[in-house]
Amino acid sequence: MAKAKTVFFCTECGNETPKWQGQCPACKAWNCIVEHEAAPKQKSTGRTGSSFLTRPRPIKLSEVELTGEARFNTGMQELNRVLGGGAVRGSLVLVGGAPGIGKSTLLLQLSGNCAADAGILYVTGEESGRQLKMRAMRLGLDSSRIMIYAETNLSDILDTVHENKPDILIIDSIQTLYNDQLDSSPGSVGQVKDCTLSLMQLAKSEGVTVFIVGHINKEGSIAGPKVLEHMVDCVLYFEGEQNAAYRILRAAKNRFGSTNEIGVFEMTERGLVDVPNPSEMLLSGRPVNTPGTCVACVMEGSRPVLAEIQALITTSTFNVPRRNSNGIDYNRAMLLLAVLEKRGGLKMANSDAYINVIGGLSINEPAADLAAVLAIASSYLDKPVGDDMAAIGEVGLTGELRSVSFVDQRISEISRLGFNKCMLPARVKGKYKAVKGLEIIQVNTVREALLRVFGTK
Repeated sequence: MAKAKTVFFCTECGNETPKWQGQCPACKAWNCIVEHEAAPKQKSTGRTGSSFLTRPRPIKLSEVELTGEARFNTGMQELNRVLGGGAVRGSLVLVGGAPGIGKSTLLLQLSGNCAADAGILYVTGEESGRQLKMRAMRLGLDSSRIMIYAETNLSDILDTVHENKPDILIIDSIQTLYNDQLDSSPGSVGQVKDCTLSLMQLAKSEGVTVFIVGHINKEGSIAGPKVLEHMVDCVLYFEGEQNAAYRILRAAKNRFGSTNEIGVFEMTERGLVDVPNPSEMLLSGRPVNTPGTCVACVMEGSRPVLAEIQALITTSTFNVPRRNSNGIDYNRAMLLLAVLEKRGGLKMANSDAYINVIGGLSINEPAADLAAVLAIASSYLDKPVGDDMAAIGEVGLTGELRSVSFVDQRISEISRLGFNKCMLPARVKGKYKAVKGLEIIQVNTVREALLRVFGTK
């Protein structure tokens, strides 16, 4: 029996090569080439004259009809926000996250909210129908309108979809599905890619909204080929600690909306509950008059969010001091420590530094630089910043403070949560409206900011 022809596949970018290599020639990633069976080539029968009458022809871009995307309410305002105003009919959405984070709970609640107005088919490959029924009872959902199908064979699932014609199809999870025409096992690169391609064709041709659950690997990305994320319309990541009460839903890709929006949920005994005001959640339990903490205001899409940045500076007992950051990029944190050493006059070279963002929020915006600098200096000097102050500004390598965007929205949110003072770069003068009861402190450099807050040079 002849051996089946195989090709080698890059799990990072989807590039195919005829032989194994240590490094992918396309994306230059290392140790990402895996082997899988090549799909059989179909013989071309040629085109007859009638076939040219039925195939689609190219048209001018000006002739394309524009119709608004039909969206529907998912029943969860935070999920609607992340999706761009609601789920789009005929879209393919991939939901990823660590095991036990709440992916199945989120989609089961979505099913319960939409079952009254739309047909739901929940395909489960990891749990039995009994397990889903117990979870639905715990969540208090009306399970009489939700159709459950415990199957992992792709062809059987597609046949069931064509028979029942649901409006929403949920696959939990994509790693359990398999195509019986392929010899590889479920969860392999070839199976995941082929099953996702079939579901994408189903969504586009039949107008079915498909939600796919995808597990993540140890690196934190969706398990399977990287091309999987390129095939879908929207990629959502569920973040948070299993032992923590709050979860953050973030869009890594969205063809129908912004990728900067986040949704915040609280995990309760009755399932996931929307948190419409994440700033209050992130600031709850904040210590009073304690050194080493400062509040920053960052923009998550169109929403200003206040986050508490904490720092702990201690004298190092080793030749090389320890540095650790959580919620802020490590290299960015090291840059701020160097600026404080050179431009702020604080001797950080012999100190251990630990920086943390409370609540599990990951901050990638430079506007939080000034708050991080003040938190570090507060811990080093053992002087509190002040419970009524928030700071906004980007720090440059020369110690200058650079302007930030959306100043009006930021200071409005700071004033709404009861803060009396806000430190801003002097370069934003005239770019915002004054808010009653909020004192604006404008500074030009890091050294000037330390002088205004701590009275030290």
